[in-house]
Amino acid sequence: MKPRYVMFAAYNRWANGHIYAAAAALSDADYRRNRGAFFRSVHGTLNHMLVADRVWMHRFTGAGVAPAALDTILHDDFTALRADRVKEDDRIVRWIDGLDDAILAGDFEYMTITNPSRIAQPLHFALDHFFNHQTHHRGQLHCLLTQIAGKAAGPVLDLIAFQRQAGCGGARKVG
Repeated sequence: MKPRYVMFAAYNRWANGHIYAAAAALSDADYRRNRGAFFRSVHGTLNHMLVADRVWMHRFTGAGVAPAALDTILHDDFTALRADRVKEDDRIVRWIDGLDDAILAGDFEYMTITNPSRIAQPLHFALDHFFNHQTHHRGQLHCLLTQIAGKAAGPVLDLIAFQRQAGCGGARKVG
């Protein structure tokens, strides 16, 4: 079970790198403009992704700061936000590397934010949500990027593209 989450942590870091590279090419006005997305803008969505990761990593590890609101703007400055994203992705990779199958299968308890209640579930199912959540919002960002700057502005984010590039997930050229 662990190799799957090692792959997802590496994919997550790779995909976030591509999204941030694409966002860096936008003008500041395009980056910040409210485009009607759930977190309004590219800026708001990138901040939300980092907020959610910090909430979940605090739940998983007990370490770090967990923002109280999902729309918190952690950084108004893109460069600072990008640097923190890199640090958080590295933290996620290191934490996943320290897990084993017994920990992944074990129960995990946490408190929800929007409608506070205590939840228990196997850790691996919570991790499925954790990584899927980022994929969901990267999809929103991809849509925003292509609306703003055209089809070519949306980076390739497919998991299979990562697997082929990284040589993981059983993807390999044959023949």
